[in-house]
Amino acid sequence: MEQRTDIKSLLEWYIEAGVTESCGSEAGLVTVQPESKPAPSAVPSATKGGAVQNDEILYQRVPVASRQAISNLAQATPEACKNARELCDKALSLEQLREIVENFEGCALKFNAKNTVFGAGNDKARVMIIGEAPGADEDRIGKPFVGRSGHLLEKMLNAIGLNREEVYITNVLPWRPPGNRTPTDGEVAVCLPFLKKQIELIKPQIILLLGGSAANALLDNNEPISKLRGRWLEYTSIDKSKIAALASFHPAFLLRNSAQKGKAWVDFLRVLKKLKEN
Repeated sequence: MEQRTDIKSLLEWYIEAGVTESCGSEAGLVTVQPESKPAPSAVPSATKGGAVQNDEILYQRVPVASRQAISNLAQATPEACKNARELCDKALSLEQLREIVENFEGCALKFNAKNTVFGAGNDKARVMIIGEAPGADEDRIGKPFVGRSGHLLEKMLNAIGLNREEVYITNVLPWRPPGNRTPTDGEVAVCLPFLKKQIELIKPQIILLLGGSAANALLDNNEPISKLRGRWLEYTSIDKSKIAALASFHPAFLLRNSAQKGKAWVDFLRVLKKLKEN
């Protein structure tokens, strides 16, 4: 029974990481001897069935439904950032901003994502919760924090008397990076105007930043979450208003490190105290 539980947990981890197919009963690389060694190439040559051959190593690439970036903006980050900011200036409501984000083609992440994951919740929320990027479940369903991390977040909110309908939840990026990899600086820069515009439209009293990546992106610093969490910070909105911000551990991290849940609980109590003061 214990072995079955371990296997089930491992499979769930693979699914969340973006693995969609298996190539055999055991993981590993298959070594073959080519008839003649190919000339050095910067790009591995593709073979039939999605296999990629590079020198003497043959490995199976997981097929991903994708399309080519059709916009020059996807390959020109400075121009894409400028375009995103200009588009955000035109948005007068969250619905207008959602439509802008869904039609935006300046970030190449969009072309491999199944869905655009825009923010969700109360558009007049006192508390705004921000994560890094959608995961596999969020990408599939099209809503933020709906997987295991989302379920844990809901429990933590309920513990301080809040629920999803009372807060607004979003991510720095509206599209899932392939395999849940860490977003590049360019991807964050292009998508950041959409997040900042959501904050301007909602005007929350408190911003709860889940994870160091989200905190670093919005507050423009590079401190680790271990140093950021637990103390009140300040975010300056587009309209120059000051908003209290608190960084805490991401629920995904807490699922892997349950010993840190106590610190996260203290952070949520800080949010509750701040709400009662205002």
